[in-house]
Parts: sequence; structure tokens; C-alpha cells
Amino acid sequence: MSTLHLSREVKVYVQWDNQYWQIPVLDGFSFSQSTNTSEITLSEMATSANVSRRGRKTFNDSLSPAEWSFSTYARPYVDSAKTHAVEEILWAMMTAAPLTAYNGDPDWAAPLATGNEATGLNIDFSTSNVLTAPDATIWFRFPSNDNGGSAVDIWYKLSKAAVNECAMDFDIDGITTINWSGMASKLEEVAFAASPAASGEPTLEIVAAKLNATDNFIRNRLTQLALTSSDGGGILGTYNIVLTSGSISITNNVEHVTPSSLGIVNVPLEHTLGTRTVSGSFTCYLDNSGSASADLFQDLQAASTNVQNSFALTFKVGGDTADTPRLHVACPKAMLEIPTHSIEDVISMEVNFHGLGTDIADTDEVTIKYLGA
Repeated sequence: MSTLHLSREVKVYVQWDNQYWQIPVLDGFSFSQSTNTSEITLSEMATSANVSRRGRKTFNDSLSPAEWSFSTYARPYVDSAKTHAVEEILWAMMTAAPLTAYNGDPDWAAPLATGNEATGLNIDFSTSNVLTAPDATIWFRFPSNDNGGSAVDIWYKLSKAAVNECAMDFDIDGITTINWSGMASKLEEVAFAASPAASGEPTLEIVAAKLNATDNFIRNRLTQLALTSSDGGGILGTYNIVLTSGSISITNNVEHVTPSSLGIVNVPLEHTLGTRTVSGSFTCYLDNSGSASADLFQDLQAASTNVQNSFALTFKVGGDTADTPRLHVACPKAMLEIPTHSIEDVISMEVNFHGLGTDIADTDEVTIKYLGA
């Protein structure tokens, strides 16, 4: 009888108001919860007999918030004339979408699931100016490796989970990947009877056929960048930039408050959402043709005394062709930093940017659109 568990067999679920989504994750996922301790030591001089007490005691003060992370592929698909994504429930957590938006039928007409095959799945942060996001639970299922024996699966439960950050990387040779990380109030192992279903697997909101499909992966090599500005002056209206790689990160800056009562191992209270941060970078070759990267460097350097600059920046990850799955990330008011040069066989540049809202309290720093093939 084998009592070991293999990471390649692990399944991950998100529970959202008693609805369950299976999240196909990549290798390298993690979850943990640590203990905060305090140490008391003695420090005294010697007695006449050259004796000095040198002891110490350690106390458990509180539990840190549980931390989790995993990566998924960006995988849009079309179902019943609507565009969805395998991982869209994570976007619901990220944007603090109302629980009611994801209740019931998987073909719901929800704020994050509006549109059709042509207009795509539109994700924005219009609901994100709240102090706390709706509670979600993340389950990790470690299936038993006991063929025909009496061993049972191990279930780990992350209660009151929140997405802290998602980071999209689109290097030239890869498949579009989103790295998700966040926090939860508590990590615990639960008994089989307390798992999402006594049968060992809950009823899923996305059917197995969509989870196992292989025609909804996005190829990074097809990615395009649209970069425009209305600043005027020495800034051109349009720049022709051909990417070699890029990334964008969206952060909720989640925080937990933990009591500090003496004599008690305190546990974190409910999370709060901090400042929303959108930032990223893209790289390209140093190109001296018209309106290309060399002009962008020259113009940004010449305008370095300006307090702000503003560019409309859209990453068309996977291209802009109707017969390919793709993902568009738009920052309508991005502020660009002066590019830095990288001296390699072919000279290249890296440009860092910050996605900003129309006003400091607005939620339009970034919008994401999935388009299924």
C-alpha cells in the first residue's frame, strides 16, 4: 500500500458561494502558513562564583496569513455564443466582483461574462473600489496513490482567500501564462467528509470538455503592441514598436490585521484591499526606422522635464486575428519611464510603465479582454 502523494495528480478548486471551479495549474504551486514567535532571553552579569543565567523561552504569538501561489495558462473559449476563460473565476476574485455575478448556471449573463464570440469577455475593475473582496475558498486535493487500498485523499482548505497579485508574462517562445498569488485567513487539512463532496470531487462550473480542450492556448509569438499618445509637443502620436517580450502585473496590496492579546495565539482577521497597482515592462530591439524604438527613447528623454506623460498602451497578446485565441490588455493612460538599453549581440531596450486611472479615484487603469477562437 502506498501512502505517498504525487504533485502531478493534485487538483485545485475555487469555491465561490457554493459554486466550484477547477483550476488547471502548472508545476510549482505552493501554499503555507507560518507562526509568528517572540523570544525572551536572559542577559545578566556574573555572580561571585562566575555564574550567569543564559536561558531563553520562545512563545507563539500569532498565525501569519496563509500564502498561496500558482500559475495558469490564459485559456479563452466560446460557449453558447459567449466568450469565457477557464481561469475567469480568479479574475472575479481579483476584481472583487459580486458573489451574485457567479451564482448558478455556468452560462450566466454576469458582469465578467458579457459579450459574445465577436466582442469577447471583458474584465474591468469597476467593482474593485471596496475594502474587502467576497470570501472565496481554495481547495487543494492530493489524490490517494493507493490502488484499491483504504487510503483516502488529502484535502487542504484555504479559507477567506483573496487574490493579491496576478502577473502576465509573454516571452516570445512561450504560451501566455498568468501567475496568481494571494493570501487567506487560515490553512487547514480537512477530513474527507468535510471536503467539497463526499464523492471526492465537486460539481464543476466548467465542464471537463472545456478544461481538457487543447485549442484555447495563446501563443506569445503573435503578440503586438499598439502605442499612441495625445501629449503633443515632441511626443509622436503613434510609435511602431515590435516586441521581444513583455509583462504586466496587477496588485491589490492585500493586508491582514492580527490582534495581539497576551496568552493567546492570535489569528488574522478578515483581509482588506490596499492600493491597486498596475505596472509592467516591454522589451524591443533598438530600431532607428521612422517612429520606432529609437524615436521613443529620444522623445521620452527630451520630455523628461514633464511632470507626467500619458500613452495609450494595448498589448494584443496572441495577435489580432479572429481565428486565434487571444488576450488584449489595455492601459489607456500609461506613464512611461525613459527606456534603458541592454548591450547584447543585438542592442535592445526595456521600457517600464505604470497604468494610471483617468483620475486618482478612478478604476480604469487597465482592462482585459479575452477573445476565443
